[in-house]
Amino acid sequence: MSYNSLNIDSIKPLINKHAKYFMRFLDLLPANLASHDCTRGTIVFFAVCGLDVLNSLDLIKAKRQHIIDWIYGNIVIPRPEERCCSGFQGTRSVMIKSDNEELLENVRCFQWGHLAMTYTSIGILVTLGDDLSRLDRKTIVDGVAAVQRNDGSFSACIDGSENDMRFVFCAAAICHMLDYWGDVSKEKMYQFIMNSLRYDFGFSQQAEGEGHGGTTYCALAALELSGQLHRVNTNVLEGIKRWCIFRQVNGFQGRPNKPADTCYSFWIGAALQILNAFHLTDYACNRSYVLETQDNIAGGFAKWPQSTTDPFHTYLGICGLTFTGEHDLAEIMPSLNISIRAYENLKRLHSKWAYQNVEDGYQGTYRNMATQLTETKISVDDDDHDLITSPLIRAQ
Repeated sequence: MSYNSLNIDSIKPLINKHAKYFMRFLDLLPANLASHDCTRGTIVFFAVCGLDVLNSLDLIKAKRQHIIDWIYGNIVIPRPEERCCSGFQGTRSVMIKSDNEELLENVRCFQWGHLAMTYTSIGILVTLGDDLSRLDRKTIVDGVAAVQRNDGSFSACIDGSENDMRFVFCAAAICHMLDYWGDVSKEKMYQFIMNSLRYDFGFSQQAEGEGHGGTTYCALAALELSGQLHRVNTNVLEGIKRWCIFRQVNGFQGRPNKPADTCYSFWIGAALQILNAFHLTDYACNRSYVLETQDNIAGGFAKWPQSTTDPFHTYLGICGLTFTGEHDLAEIMPSLNISIRAYENLKRLHSKWAYQNVEDGYQGTYRNMATQLTETKISVDDDDHDLITSPLIRAQ
């Protein structure tokens, strides 16, 4: 089924309100989100990428460079003698300026990259059209590899964090976006994901957990981004499709016997998009539920109807609507959760990097040849005075 076949009204009249809703979060956080200041990077991701999906990025044209510079200001690059903790932080709260060297050294103990913040930060940069030239791709991916556990899962950061499917997705998304996997083990990642598949064909956060809509998306997206989805048995894929389709009640629920929730219109919807099975859902019921959760006055979407809106559910609700072919919204790349427009920018960077790698390879070969020629000594054999042009071949 497509949007056109539903014969329903566009959400265009409310797009400006939703765009202004996102704009507010780029300037300040309301009191009820103050505790999220340490993950401000993800809120900026929802706001910037949300404006992109609403085709309203022109509203932040004047702020574009400021946002890019703010993102780069959150990057952590370890010194040679330090642990490999590279990546992006979600806040500047531990990026202080001081003339006190001892204080600065102490603060460095609390500066390390976070996988979710790194994923969302790169997503913001790509969406804003940055060329990522200020990133050292190898260093960032070294930070990803450093938090991979022996079971194939990933921690969010080098110390004091959970390790589960959320960060498996973040790791795969980072490596895919940077087109570099370094020392990250795709095989261990695959084994962890498949060990988290439950009896009912939902994926859990970890082995022996309960199947969940969010982690099922994370598992499938990680498999696709790492080029390993084809390894999953066809019967298993059919079981996953069935599990996801059965999550629709009107909107989508995250687990059996739970109420519908706006964000699962994305998590389950995107999972079905990856599996090429979203067309098996009821578009009209899904759309109707999501629209019931929006604030028609101030903009934004909530978890449930008549609830408080937030940037998380607003972004994912809008993204969920794109899968039904909603007019006036930009198309989404499901497994990265960014717009197709941003993904096209990313693919151009991949082509550029691939070309540079080839050029660097050629130049490296030429340098080696030049070095070998320079180091080859032309000498005269005292016995027969033949010219020696090579350690292996005598001149005739």
